[in-house]
Amino acid sequence: MNENMKIYEQVRAVPQDALKEIKGGRLKGMSDINPMWRLKKLTEMFGICGIGWKIEIVDKRLEQGSHDQIVCFVDINLYIKVDGEWSAAIQGMGGSSFIAKESSGLFTSDECFKMAYTDAISVACKSLGFAADVYYANDRTKYSAQEDKTDKSKEVKTDIPPQTLKNKYQTYKGSLEGIEEWIKGQQGKGHNFKHMEEILATALNKRVEEQKANAK
Repeated sequence: MNENMKIYEQVRAVPQDALKEIKGGRLKGMSDINPMWRLKKLTEMFGICGIGWKIEIVDKRLEQGSHDQIVCFVDINLYIKVDGEWSAAIQGMGGSSFIAKESSGLFTSDECFKMAYTDAISVACKSLGFAADVYYANDRTKYSAQEDKTDKSKEVKTDIPPQTLKNKYQTYKGSLEGIEEWIKGQQGKGHNFKHMEEILATALNKRVEEQKANAK
């Protein structure tokens, strides 16, 4: 294994019990990752918080949004200890709503900074490869959700999977048997054909890497 990819490969996969599908709202169809999984993985990889890894809050602020809404932001630096030495700062920026406009009126959150802090940790951890399989396979984050929604309105609706998807499925499974059931299952999770191709491509790449590792 490439030494530069060692940490990445150990933190890229997220266990199913740490994943939850977002059922509604602007982020519908994406995966929500339990934040405790990241903290547990940081501890497994580098040691106890404060000894093997630590977080420094650089800035906290509130900014005016549209329609009387106010958003909060937290900037952090994540540090990890590798071979007895502290890393340079791994930056992360997180955001959440302090005052949000809802159907019943304006709602004030007393947990906005905590949520923004958690979001910032996820951004910093992403630079190390944490949950890469989730982000890479879905190719969707809250930053691209609105753009993705717009793109879907322009898609030509079809129930016929493209040949490239069939080819990837056949390569991974060994035949086309069960492809219809698999596609229905993926559609139930909110994935379109493009996302399905990326999921299969990721699985194929992972298999190749495992075969290379076993051959050594």
